[in-house]
Amino acid sequence: MTLHVFWGVKGGSGVSVTAAAAALEAAVHERTLLVDLAGDQPAVLGLEEPSGQGVLDWCAADTVTVDALARLEVPVRDGLSLLPSGAGRSCPPDRLTDLWTALAVEHRTVVVDAGVLPETPVVPGGRTLLVIRSCYLALRRASRLRVRPDGVVVVLDPGRALDRRDVGDVVGAPVAAAIGVDPAVARAVDAGVLARRVPPMLRNAVRRLW
Repeated sequence: MTLHVFWGVKGGSGVSVTAAAAALEAAVHERTLLVDLAGDQPAVLGLEEPSGQGVLDWCAADTVTVDALARLEVPVRDGLSLLPSGAGRSCPPDRLTDLWTALAVEHRTVVVDAGVLPETPVVPGGRTLLVIRSCYLALRRASRLRVRPDGVVVVLDPGRALDRRDVGDVVGAPVAAAIGVDPAVARAVDAGVLARRVPPMLRNAVRRLW
């Protein structure tokens, strides 16, 4: 099992799309579970919104079990399942620890879309990947992190003065991948076809993560 947690310090950084593309690429080679803590994965992947409970409902339950978590999964395509967010609002820190423990027994690759977090999540045995745009405001927030992520995925906006090296230096973590802004990605998401056809630029970028 390998656990990879994607997160950001600022909305609009591309966390959900990056996590989805990473999970789709991982599923080409091995069975993969995509965990949606942010709530956007059905829309990103072009799926109908799941009607049942999800991982945030699991987090809100009085008692939790690994079996109960597994029953919440929905299929995306061959080799890839989604653990949707459900109707809950958030996962409290103590229950996040339970979630990481439950995912640690997985025999699949696990990709987590954790959305926007104020600090680097503590994921025992897993890898934390900060998704951040080459933007001064986002970097300003990232520079205040008390715990460094294990790696950085840089979304490179055209015309910005900051490059991937600048981002890595400010965050204080290695750049695992750099993704250029490509209109084809937005078109794939808008058309609901990302799960079937990841644009080549995005696919090649997330391959570097594995």
